[in-house]
Amino acid sequence: MNTIEQLLAKLQAGEAGIEETIRELHEIWKTGSFGVEDLGFAQLDTARQPRTGFPEVIFGDGKSAEQIIEIFRRLMRHADRVLATRISEDKAALVLEAIPQVAYHPKARALTWFQKPIFHIAGGYIAVVSAGTSDEAVAEEAALTAECMGNHVERVYDVGVAGIHRLFRQLDKIRRANVIVVVAGMEGALASVVGGLVAKPVIAVPTSVGYGAHFQGLAPLLSMLNSCAPGVTVVNIDNGFGAGYAAGLINRNMTSHGQE
Repeated sequence: MNTIEQLLAKLQAGEAGIEETIRELHEIWKTGSFGVEDLGFAQLDTARQPRTGFPEVIFGDGKSAEQIIEIFRRLMRHADRVLATRISEDKAALVLEAIPQVAYHPKARALTWFQKPIFHIAGGYIAVVSAGTSDEAVAEEAALTAECMGNHVERVYDVGVAGIHRLFRQLDKIRRANVIVVVAGMEGALASVVGGLVAKPVIAVPTSVGYGAHFQGLAPLLSMLNSCAPGVTVVNIDNGFGAGYAAGLINRNMTSHGQE
């Protein structure tokens, strides 16, 4: 139980008066401790879901399995869903042992927990399009993130420009989407090609898949940033989570205004 819940419980039980409770709540607000839970190694933003519509997400790189477990457990008390990204199989095994309710998604390298099944709260769908099979991990991170936000996702994988006829076979499905996430490594040309064929927002994700002069994703990043196709927005290298989250917000806002 967090501090505010404790204060309200004391008020309800008659152990504190209204004026005292108001003073305590004002102090919490003034000191900035509202919605923050101090774990020592982490300051959890427990009020993020009511503020933004989605709870704080755990970034697994650089965190120990023990830290991930503790953060996960605390977030489960405050939110109806928890997502952790960039989780290795070794760390995932330890988390699953400690919290059996959690599910691991190896392709996306992510952990999820839902208080109850997640239904599609937004209409229409998001298309996640990847250039090659090597880009699938980043594409799955984007797709899973959007799904955790309550969006329907259609996956269109391995349709890169080296065999562009593969893309044309899936073009109707891509065009019907409300938002399109395009994930590509190498030279990153797929984002521009898709951007020139659709009338929907395109979120481009460069990946670190490629050879030497690819510079671990810098080449497709610059290619996507310099796209001459209008409507293409670019996130950071390998940032499937950021693309999926942005697409989820766009889709939710489009459909909530009856634009699907």
